[in-house]
Amino acid sequence: MAKDNNSTPKKPKFSSWWIYGIIAALLIGFQFFSSSNLSNIQKTTTSKLKQYLVNGDVEEVLIVKNLGEAQVFLKKEALEKGDHKEVAEKAFSITNTKTPQYSLTYGDLSNFEDDLKKTKAEYNLDTVIDYKNDSNLFGEIILSILPFILIIGIWIFLMRRMSGGGGGGAGGQIFNIGKSKAKLFDEKTDTRTSFKDVAGLEGAKEEVEEIVDFLRNPDKYTSLGGKIPKGALLVGPPGTGKTLLAKAVAGEAKVPFFSLSGSDFVEMFVGVGASRVRDLFKQAKDKSPAIIFIDEIDAIGRARGKNNMTGSNDERENTLNQLLTEMDGFGTNTNVIVLAATNRADVLDKALMRAGRFDRQIYVDLPDIRERKEIFEVHLKPIKTAETLDSEFLAKQTPGFSGADIANVCNEAALIAARKDKKAVNKQDFLDAVDRIVGGLEKKNKIITPGEKETIAYHEAGHATVSWMLEHAAPLVKVTIVPRGQSLGAAWYLPEERLIVRPDQMKDEMCATLGGRAAEKVIFNKISTGALSDLEKVTKQAKAMVTIYGLNDKIGNITYYDSSGQDSYGFSKPYSEETAQTIDKEISILIEEQYERAIELLDKNKDKLTELAQRLLEKEVIFKDDLEKIFGKRTFDKDLAEAATVVDIDVNNTELPES
Repeated sequence: MAKDNNSTPKKPKFSSWWIYGIIAALLIGFQFFSSSNLSNIQKTTTSKLKQYLVNGDVEEVLIVKNLGEAQVFLKKEALEKGDHKEVAEKAFSITNTKTPQYSLTYGDLSNFEDDLKKTKAEYNLDTVIDYKNDSNLFGEIILSILPFILIIGIWIFLMRRMSGGGGGGAGGQIFNIGKSKAKLFDEKTDTRTSFKDVAGLEGAKEEVEEIVDFLRNPDKYTSLGGKIPKGALLVGPPGTGKTLLAKAVAGEAKVPFFSLSGSDFVEMFVGVGASRVRDLFKQAKDKSPAIIFIDEIDAIGRARGKNNMTGSNDERENTLNQLLTEMDGFGTNTNVIVLAATNRADVLDKALMRAGRFDRQIYVDLPDIRERKEIFEVHLKPIKTAETLDSEFLAKQTPGFSGADIANVCNEAALIAARKDKKAVNKQDFLDAVDRIVGGLEKKNKIITPGEKETIAYHEAGHATVSWMLEHAAPLVKVTIVPRGQSLGAAWYLPEERLIVRPDQMKDEMCATLGGRAAEKVIFNKISTGALSDLEKVTKQAKAMVTIYGLNDKIGNITYYDSSGQDSYGFSKPYSEETAQTIDKEISILIEEQYERAIELLDKNKDKLTELAQRLLEKEVIFKDDLEKIFGKRTFDKDLAEAATVVDIDVNNTELPES
């Protein structure tokens, strides 16, 4: 393969650690060279020293008091003798300083001095005897400055950690702490997501596709007098695909895409958040046309002035103020669009939501049955299935599931199949996965007494019986008395997906929910704590009918619901004490009416209820077919099917308003 002549070898990246390494090498070298003068000194003894003195070879004896050592310097003519040939050959010095040839360790200093003086006087020698205290100047300097080096090093390390850690990136150095932490999407190296990977969300995709098209072909819109939208806010429940939609925009835009989270602006230092906002928009303007995506914008975009009792919000509010200024400050010709995502649009500041900042709010709702089918088809592609799975059937089994929930179902089904040592995933694995996610893990080894098991069986049979008898109750899929998660038994229903709900439909659902406790009352003439979740559900439904939807005659066409969420910060109720008593009374009446209705239905069908409970005790899990054998086919199944068809036609062919 031919080598590209134009390709130049990459230069090594400069690092501050190089400087530290060079300094350390110089210090070590200096220490080495400063001590190298003593590296060639040969050890000797006091008797040999006396012999050298008698021979007249010693020019000087230097006594180092603090080391208990004596250094011997020979005369030049002595170095030429054969006795000192070895030290003469080794003798060298990097510096011009005089170096000793021998060294020795003496015992008592006074005795050593007396011997030297005695020998010198006896042989009339001109040998010089000198004294000194040896010191390592370099070592002393190092020891004196080492504490300061350690303190400065620890301070630099802590500052680097607090500012984001990395070596050379933005925020990695002390003075870059105010730099933006936004990640610039690189379509060559990052995983690319396209609009084809986003199933459902047709309306939201259309909106963001228009934004991408504007950045690609701005003249198409500006020629007609249109202006670039400043920002688009993706709003919706968790798991519906807001971030995935933003990833698709990054993959399709072919323009610089800056991605970061709202919490990336938050820092312990005052003014850092605002500084990062400025730096982010400066980078985006330099690379325009560009897109900025801020995930979970409610981290910095909450309404100002809510919690002024403490000063904890000052930094977040400063960051928000800077964001408001930047969004409304850059001109329409900069071609920078801000995308943001949140599931708490109700808490965002009004100034952030006004036209000129986030011009568009794109609502990303939970998928309907048609969209769930499309999402299943996307997630089923990488899974090895044993048969051709009906994605429409799976979509019907997962009402209210978000896109993230459906992805979890597919993954859980694969894990369940692998746990059972299967070679492929089949339909039952998906049903087990739905049960696992909705109800929790089966606990077959949970200790339940026969009396408790019988109570649970009648409780669940009561739910199934009442729901089978009521027109608007959700059709039953299966009933089980096998404990799952925190529940002792469960009944699975397939609710009809309605856009509007009428009072008789809500009452039928409440009656079916209370069927479990009603069955305990009818059979045992006792009630238990097993109906806690049922009571919680019907209480919420009844309260919603009375206080939110205006479906109560006594209260009338009044709602106490605040869609902005501002009431959650207050301590006062939006109604009087007299009205509160009326609300409580009407909620109680509504629930008790449906409870008595359930008891009446079960009294009339007590034999069938008992038969169903006994079958449940025998099998532990029963399905719709078992109910049809006991009760016969539902008389309103045909009507429900026709109604479902009509609703499906309305959804496909008319634009229905949001409810």
